[in-house]
Amino acid sequence: MSTYVYGITAASHATLPEDLAGVGNPALPVRVLKEGDLAAVVSDAPEGLRPKRRDLLAHQNVLSEVGADGCILPMRFGSVAPDDGTVTGVLAERQEHYKERLRTLDGKVEYNVKATHDEEAVLHRVMSDNPQVRAMAEANRQAGGGSYDDRLRLGEMVVAAVKVREGEDAAEVQRVLEPVADAISVGPESSGWLANVSFLVERDAAASFLEAVDQLRKDHPHLEVRLNGPLPPYSFVEPGPGEPAGTTVGIDHAEE
Repeated sequence: MSTYVYGITAASHATLPEDLAGVGNPALPVRVLKEGDLAAVVSDAPEGLRPKRRDLLAHQNVLSEVGADGCILPMRFGSVAPDDGTVTGVLAERQEHYKERLRTLDGKVEYNVKATHDEEAVLHRVMSDNPQVRAMAEANRQAGGGSYDDRLRLGEMVVAAVKVREGEDAAEVQRVLEPVADAISVGPESSGWLANVSFLVERDAAASFLEAVDQLRKDHPHLEVRLNGPLPPYSFVEPGPGEPAGTTVGIDHAEE
């Protein structure tokens, strides 16, 4: 049977809570595979595994339980190896890489910050900050709305100004929060978000990071800022050469 991998930790840390269960229906028991100074937290891989909310939460729960007392390198949901021997082989082959990552990430968590514009607020800001847009809007108003071409031109000017503002605000999110984090990882662009950035933060400094996020919201009311965390440091594991990173699936997109 294939092996589902939740994460990698130090062999000395690989103590599981009693009756810890993972993915699958019924939930499959979690176990540990040791190789040298490392251990992989695994279970059998259920057939036909899909990103359902129940299994995503089970994956996160295993990482939370094992990571409560020490560092664990989280694998993405859906990380499956052909068998136990393949897993221990990877641990042996990449022992130094994983040990370095465990040292680097010890005592740290990840916070993901996504930001988008409040549409009404950003339009008001664009109108107030851009004299050309403001003048064009006023000219159209005085002309009873303006011609079709004038309205089209105004719309294009507004869209362009908002696009510029998106870039500026994405940079501002990173500028404000980067100083209170140990590292950042910029996520892939996606529709609806002008910023999607993960921050690696010391557990002991989490309060300062959260205060910085609150201040960002206060100083930029035209931004809608969504914070997710603390999370295992998914974005900072850095798989070794040739290692698949696994499937990235978020709970927001889970199947029921």
